[in-house]
Amino acid sequence: MGTLAENILAEASGKSVSPGEIVYAGVDTAMSHENAALVIRWFREIGRERVWDNEKIVIIFDHRVPAESIKTAEGQKKIRNFVKEQGIKHFYDINTGICHQVLAEKGFSRPGIVLVGTDSHTTTAGAFGAFATGIGATEMAGVWATGRIWFKVPETIKINVEGELSKGVYAKDVILHIIGHLRADGANYMAVEFDGDTIKNMSIASRMVLSNLSMEMGAKVAFVYPDEKTKKWLEERKAKPYRFILPDKEARYVDEYNFDASEITPKVACPHTVDNVKSIEEVEGTEINQAFIGSCTNGRLEDLREAAKILKGRKVKEGVRLIIGPASWEVYRDAMREGLLDIFIEAGGVIINPGCGPCLGAHQGILASGEVAISTTNRNFQGRMGSPESFVYLASPAAVAASAIEGKIADPRKYLR
Repeated sequence: MGTLAENILAEASGKSVSPGEIVYAGVDTAMSHENAALVIRWFREIGRERVWDNEKIVIIFDHRVPAESIKTAEGQKKIRNFVKEQGIKHFYDINTGICHQVLAEKGFSRPGIVLVGTDSHTTTAGAFGAFATGIGATEMAGVWATGRIWFKVPETIKINVEGELSKGVYAKDVILHIIGHLRADGANYMAVEFDGDTIKNMSIASRMVLSNLSMEMGAKVAFVYPDEKTKKWLEERKAKPYRFILPDKEARYVDEYNFDASEITPKVACPHTVDNVKSIEEVEGTEINQAFIGSCTNGRLEDLREAAKILKGRKVKEGVRLIIGPASWEVYRDAMREGLLDIFIEAGGVIINPGCGPCLGAHQGILASGEVAISTTNRNFQGRMGSPESFVYLASPAAVAASAIEGKIADPRKYLR
């Protein structure tokens, strides 16, 4: 009678499990980005000479690419040397993309596995039915040494979304709507299962938005049930073996929520918390200085297509900076072939190297004090994109594109009639 989280952990630990129990589970994929430099430090402290499996560790540079400082360059050099020393098979340097997108594109995100990453939005891989969660550097050092990690088996909530989304409403609006209801702590250390016709009809890219942002309501893991769409995606990418694990029909949930997709409208998460969600009409007209479309949340091809529909033949408002950050080089190349990048450039946008840059306020697109940005990213905490005196609003790619044109937060529906 297990939930999806319980069934995956039962198989990974080789025993039956129940919520609240501590289990020691085997890891299928262990991912780190530039913070692998810190993992290496702790791995050395453990005293092991070799990692447990050089084919199950994935390292992807994405946070500061290319290196923007001497400190970053030295860290990346340290990691490259470690990769060579250990013979790590899956290393992706500065020309690949954001880790969560790359994990999906390269077939690492797959059903039934345990995937851990030293990044909080590792939950993204739950869109493929993986038990995927973020862990710390010391925990990852232990995984590198042993291939195992302990978890407290999470309780599970189920979120059903039924009905058809209205024009101009996207997966980003759905998850912001849900977070606005459950709040930032509504799923603390819980597993979330998304179900319902609305979810089944979503593309893989849209499902990734749901799992990605679920950790902003505290989720330990967030699943969309694997199906034929998942299978097709994995076949196209020649993914490694996986286990098609689903929850039992008699699974017990601590809570269940039901949402009507037809009632969801474009949403905006207002400063400085992701659960400060309002309908776009409530903040429409707020002047902006910057608009960013990209990140591991909304930098996929379907996101760029929706933004391009609105920006085609139009210009970005004078005084507004529009930045486009494809989630990966695969997305970048596909967008280039389709002519989407030309549309953005003609509109006055700037295309940047695929990576996390603006989302972290690390480099590329840092906000000054008093400036306002509307962004497709996953966090709007104070100082997240630069100055602690700046303000970040989160919205869908379509809403960001419309806002860039008007120079103020704008409803995308007027451009999609």
